[in-house]
Amino acid sequence: MGIPKYKRVLLKLSGEILGGDKGFGISTEKINDVAEEIVDIQKEGIEIAIVVGGGNIFRGISSASLGIERATADYVGMLATLMNAVIIQEILEKKGAQTRVLSALDVREVAEPYIRRRALRHLEKGRIIIFAAGTGNPFFTTDTAAALRAAEIRADVFLKATKVDGVYDKDPQIYPSAVKYRQVTYTEAIEKDLRILDASAFSLCRENKIPIIVFDITEKGNIKKVISGENIGTLVKED
Repeated sequence: MGIPKYKRVLLKLSGEILGGDKGFGISTEKINDVAEEIVDIQKEGIEIAIVVGGGNIFRGISSASLGIERATADYVGMLATLMNAVIIQEILEKKGAQTRVLSALDVREVAEPYIRRRALRHLEKGRIIIFAAGTGNPFFTTDTAAALRAAEIRADVFLKATKVDGVYDKDPQIYPSAVKYRQVTYTEAIEKDLRILDASAFSLCRENKIPIIVFDITEKGNIKKVISGENIGTLVKED
């Protein structure tokens, strides 16, 4: 891989990515592809923390049609992220990695409670850590949880894995003339209303000077390329 640009990374995986082409459930092919790449990178000495969403199982925001209160729906969504985290843990360990799931909700039978110092210690010992259950509070997205954990563990970069190869000025699937940004500052992202992350997550990254890279994880090898410093996706960094 060469000399990596980033030593400690926070990788945000959406639940939809784990769902593969269908976007729901678990795609065996996709989760194995992602896990294999993560393990290969970790073997090269990169410290990796993962925040996983739960949209492939349950989406709290869209549950209003069921008549469920937002707070209740968000807790169900947190449990969905925990399910994904435990599955990812199992796949990673079958590929030879040491892992720990740290949950913001107390479910000690399947995960350790989130304690910042413990998370740092796991990283230092070469373990891949998977943060589950968001922040443990309703009304916060997994993007916000990822930004918070990135700040807490002093991550070198926030990697937002998506199905799109970066940030555009408008939806490239609708507008063929959409322009891709290779690099923007936090201020430019706000002024252009690029909506790279939700507002609270973006603010956390900006305040803590954590660069954000939005990239396409559906193409094999892209995680390694990003960590190596190759110019793929869109980089958002301090002004």
